[in-house]
Amino acid sequence: MFDKFRMLAVIMSLAIGSVFVLTASNASANGRGDGPVIYVTNQNLFYDSIVLTELPLEGPFQQLLMGGPSGLMTQYGPGDLGYLGGRWWLDVNDNGEMDEDDNYFICPLLGPGREEP
Repeated sequence: MFDKFRMLAVIMSLAIGSVFVLTASNASANGRGDGPVIYVTNQNLFYDSIVLTELPLEGPFQQLLMGGPSGLMTQYGPGDLGYLGGRWWLDVNDNGEMDEDDNYFICPLLGPGREEP
């Protein structure tokens, strides 16, 4: 039985997966991406993003969490020591571990950050 968090994780995973066909050339003229808006808790700022591609489970990833004021959030963003340049891990199976059932992708945050979603 799915709980609400797990169902939201699956829905967001599918939504993010459907955006993987985007490329950097899809950014709009105002510099905003066509991808999701991500809230960075450490900065209290929102960033536009653009989903570029799925990645294999290799190398470091920063966890992207469900929740927050824009639906997706993370602790670190551009300029923060813990920001990994948009290499994200979404814990689809909600087990708290990076494994083959989760999603790994690159989705850089586009600055500048802003105070409203």
